[in-house]
Amino acid sequence: MNIVVLGGGISTERDVSLTSSRNIVKALRSVGENAVLLDVFMGYDGDPEEFFSKNEEVTSESLIGLVDPSIDEIKKARGISEDEFFGKNVLKICKKADFVFLGLHGEDGEDGKVQATFDLLGIKYTGSGCLASALAMNKYFSKQVMVANGIITADYTVMKCGGTAAPKYTKPCVIKPCSGGSSVGVSIVTNEAEYAAAVKKAFKYEDEIIIEEYIKGREFSVGVLGDKVLPPIEIIPKDGFYDYENKYQAGKTLEVCPAELSNEQTKLLQLYTKRVFDALGLEVYGRADFILNEADGDFYCLEVNSLPGMTQMSLLPQEAAAIGIEYPELCKKIIEISNNKYC
Repeated sequence: MNIVVLGGGISTERDVSLTSSRNIVKALRSVGENAVLLDVFMGYDGDPEEFFSKNEEVTSESLIGLVDPSIDEIKKARGISEDEFFGKNVLKICKKADFVFLGLHGEDGEDGKVQATFDLLGIKYTGSGCLASALAMNKYFSKQVMVANGIITADYTVMKCGGTAAPKYTKPCVIKPCSGGSSVGVSIVTNEAEYAAAVKKAFKYEDEIIIEEYIKGREFSVGVLGDKVLPPIEIIPKDGFYDYENKYQAGKTLEVCPAELSNEQTKLLQLYTKRVFDALGLEVYGRADFILNEADGDFYCLEVNSLPGMTQMSLLPQEAAAIGIEYPELCKKIIEISNNKYC
């Protein structure tokens, strides 16, 4: 098949997306597919008719630095003034592809906009549809769905830029952008001075933020692949919390898979994952993050990811490997399961 691996974009997770996409291209080529990387924002200046004859070498070297990239610099690098998200020839090339593997992360990639565009154009793509993607990306809406379906989540309030909402939690609490990912703009707050700085930081990324009850405990993530819920993985940062640096820099976090839980705890965590996945209408694959509250022993769902990272450091590939599904097979299965949506 001719497969576009669509990555990049202009979210704070651009570097994560490009690293994921490189890995996916190499993996798909290793199992005989004609996969080519395409930056959704930068586009392609060549002849779209010749795009799939490109044979450029793609490395799996990480492009992820210690901090998220400057989006203003990315926009300048395109060299044109138009604000259109899709770069030159992107939609033409995607329409010619047999399938588009979405290696996008963050805003415009995971929030349903790209999926809606592709639905209208009849372009086949991996992962969930536009509505489920939008619900999962927005922490406010996804938390409402969780509560309505009996899934425990940390108590929270929402603040909009320019609003007058008073803090619901003084200390400790977690402040984060409402629709961000990779822990960009996230702060754990223990006093009023930190609170003010954290609110300002989160508003740099979005006009709506979440102020959330801080839950102390062990952190886990659980992936879904088709009708299979994968083994939980425990995330243990060596310093601080699971922020952008600890997520993507080697040696910063210990990850244990399968997690050291009782059989009962493992089954419960997998049950909660499937329940939230189905409640949000997610399809094909995804990942849910949880905290095991040391105070009451319950699992609290933090958020859901509709397009999990596929970097060397990412959690879903580790979980799949724990049940014998190696990375190239995982990529191929994602396409196969996604294709079932169109039968």
